[in-house]
Amino acid sequence: MAKGHRSQIKRERNANADKRPSAKLSYARVSVQKACFVLDAIRGKDVTTALGIVTYNPRYASTLIEKLLKSAIANAENNNGMKAENLFVEECFANKGPTMKRVKPRARGSAYRIEKRMSHITIVLNER
Repeated sequence: MAKGHRSQIKRERNANADKRPSAKLSYARVSVQKACFVLDAIRGKDVTTALGIVTYNPRYASTLIEKLLKSAIANAENNNGMKAENLFVEECFANKGPTMKRVKPRARGSAYRIEKRMSHITIVLNER
């Protein structure tokens, strides 16, 4: 059992929190596999290169990731006081979200299930 007052316990827990700027998009209507194609292209790149990659990538997921990347850059500048020129994409990943199940009618009265998948996309930046 932890010792001390509740506020002291929270203070200690928040001191150990991750200080890197990040942004998260929950319930994105794109599958994890399709999002990872774009995320793999920008992982480890500096921010200006990553923005160029997602801007001219024809995939649908790249529009979502571009907006998310701009949000992470704004978080770094406003909340952490970092300069955008020194930032790079340290981590980016997509986790599985809930799946919407739909039914498509097929021949002779049967039905096929259609699964519309969602994902939770996270981008973490850091300074060089």
